[in-house]
Amino acid sequence: MFKKVCASMALGVTLVLAGCQATTLNPGAEKILLSPNPPPKGCKYVGEVTGNQGNFVSGGFTSNKNLEQGSMNSLKNQALALGANYVQMLSNRAGVSGSGLTLGSGNGGQQQTNVVYTGNAYKCPKLD
Repeated sequence: MFKKVCASMALGVTLVLAGCQATTLNPGAEKILLSPNPPPKGCKYVGEVTGNQGNFVSGGFTSNKNLEQGSMNSLKNQALALGANYVQMLSNRAGVSGSGLTLGSGNGGQQQTNVVYTGNAYKCPKLD
């Protein structure tokens, strides 16, 4: 029984720590241009993309930098899968989770636990 509990705990810790890393970019996704501006003339809309990093469980163990970068990488990976090379950024959101109690102080605490980016993906003629 003790071995099963330890194995379950080890698996849980491994999963939480894996959530701490930013989502990695797929090869080619680094070339995708992100901008708040409308796409250049001649671009074809290929779909909406949403990048997400973090959740209620792992988000508190992930740095804000990794939440931001992972969400951006997820967005670029999705755009690449659609054949896009340009994404017009539409919105970004950061989720915050908290509790009513913090040990020792009696006060609640909050922390950023996820980041979401949404944009429209386009396939454009050669971009400079």
